This record gives sequence, C-alpha cells and structure tokens, in this order.
Amino acid sequence: MSRIILTGDRPTGRLHVGHYVGSLSERVKLQNSGNYDEIYIMIADAQALTDNAEHPEKVRQNIIQVALDYLACGIDPEKSTIFIQSMVPELTELSFYYMNLVTVSRVQRNPTVKSEIKMRNFEASIPVGFFCYPISQAADITAFRATEVPVGEDQLPMLEQCKEIVHKFNSVYGETLTDPEIVLPSNKACLRLPGIDGKAKMSKSLGNCIYLSDEADEVKKKVMSMYTDPNHIRVEDPGQIEGNSVFTYLDAFCRPEHFEQFLPDYKNLDELKEHYSRGGLGDVKVKKFLNNVLQSELTPIRERRKMWESRIPDVLDILKAGSEAAQKKAAATLHDVRSAMKINYFDADGLENDYK
Repeated sequence: MSRIILTGDRPTGRLHVGHYVGSLSERVKLQNSGNYDEIYIMIADAQALTDNAEHPEKVRQNIIQVALDYLACGIDPEKSTIFIQSMVPELTELSFYYMNLVTVSRVQRNPTVKSEIKMRNFEASIPVGFFCYPISQAADITAFRATEVPVGEDQLPMLEQCKEIVHKFNSVYGETLTDPEIVLPSNKACLRLPGIDGKAKMSKSLGNCIYLSDEADEVKKKVMSMYTDPNHIRVEDPGQIEGNSVFTYLDAFCRPEHFEQFLPDYKNLDELKEHYSRGGLGDVKVKKFLNNVLQSELTPIRERRKMWESRIPDVLDILKAGSEAAQKKAAATLHDVRSAMKINYFDADGLENDYK
C-alpha cells in the first residue's frame, strides 16, 4: 500500500515557531526521507472561515503568507502538493456524508472542540460549521487516502474522531476508506510549545508568538521579554526549570553544536540546567543563548521567505497546480465513496441495473 501524508494549517495569520517545531520541521524531514509516495499539505481556508465568516478578507490575505512560510521552511512543491482547501469542492461533499455517521453528543465530547469553543467564547452560540470541524477534518484526511497524519498533541482528539468515522463508514458500506495513523513530534518539548508569556499554548489570538517571518531584532526583543521563573530574582538564587518557557524553548530547539558555537562554558543543556537550578546563572545569559539558537534556525528561513516574496506569481502557480492535483485525487476517493453508498445513480452499475 502507498504511504501518503496529509497535513495543513488554517490561514488565520503567519505561522510561528510553535508550528515549526510542532509540525513544519517534521514535514520537511518526512518529505525528504524518500519514504512516502504522496504528500499533501493543505491551506485550510474553509475551516478558517468557520470562525471568520464575517471577515473573509482575514483568511484571504493570509493564504499567501502561509504558502510563503511553507516554502521558506523547506516544503518543496516538487515533492509535496500544496493546495487550498476550498479549491477542492469534493471535500465539502464528503463532509456532508460523514455527518450522518457522527452524533452531536460525540462531537460535543471532543476535547479539542470544547477547548476551542471556550477560547472563542462560542458557548452561547456555536456556528454549525465550526462545530463540525472534526468531520471536515476527517473528510480532508480520507479524501487523500492518507496513511499518516503529522500533528501536534492538541490535534490528537481530532485524529481519533477521524479514525472513528473511518471505522463506522467501512463497517456500514464496506472497506472503502483508509485508516490513518497519527505521527507526533519525537521531541516531547515540541508537542505544545508555550507562548513567550508562559501561557500553556503559543497562539496568534493571544499575541504571544514568535513568527517565522519576524526580523532578527523582533525575535531578540521577544526572547528577552520571555517568561522565566518569577522567584529567580537574583543571579545567585536557585532557578526553576519546569514551567520556565526559556528552557522549554531550548529543549525544542537546542542542539549540542549550539554550545560549542554560542556558549562554550557548558558542554550541553543538562549542564546549563543544573547550573541554573543550583543558582549562580542569570536569566539574561540564558536568554541571550536562546536568542542565538533561534537566530541560527530562523535566519535561513527568513532568507528563503524573502526570495519567494519576490516571486509571488510563481507561488500562485504552485498553489493552482497543487489544488488541481488535489482535486483529482479527492474526486477519485469521492467516486469510491458514492459507489460504496450506492448513490452513484448514473454510473454503469447505477439505477438502470435495478430495473433490468
């Protein structure tokens, strides 16, 4: 069986370092591994409209921004198909059929849906489109027959619900849909990178992000303002590692060669943590080290992004070609789904055969 990846992002803003360590860098590794037959990367504009219906311009203006971030991070259109979700109408039809296989109470129990509803203050009035987000996501995954889906930890409930839909469909209509496997980042620190303010999650809406497209001085400014240990007031005070955003970021980004390059007084991150924990190491020194680590990672991304910004017509061509290829793939799956459900009325084995 072919190995196929489907993943993507909502175009509600530029992508940040949480996206990068949580999924983007993993996508690039998987893309370049040579282990996959097809890779589809979706700009999920239709899903973004579920809570931005009155402001479609917010979604529209960020489609190019997300595409630029993809290309800047190393997504190669020769190896991966980058497409726009709404340009594949088959996904909407699949979502409609899947809705009949899921109860309202099951969607209400989805932890990701519950937390997103609370975050957006939708408790009193939930848009139906937003409520059906997990079903739409199942349509996206199954349309491309994805065998593996790289996601962040917060998306696990969505993938579990997708698998339930696949099992339900196959049990009712026969083996038709592919059951996907979940791929999480191998580095646990990358599962959910906190915001620079120490909040549980880096979020565009909370304004606590370091964006992939931030200039060097803006990255440094944000790093130097990061939340650490509020009780680590003096250099000689023992410091707390757990819950300290600076060390969480170092867990996610730091590599052994960074010490030799930027902080040769220490052999590795464990030694740095040990010194901070016993006291005698100030927050400023650790933050300066983190800034150097981030700049080394983000500088080539920024440079590639600026190159692609000078080639916007080429970016549009990539999106158009990718969307056309994605539609062709989804159409083939939809044909199989309609056949399995016996709603392929005008096919060779359609209604006419019922009366022969």
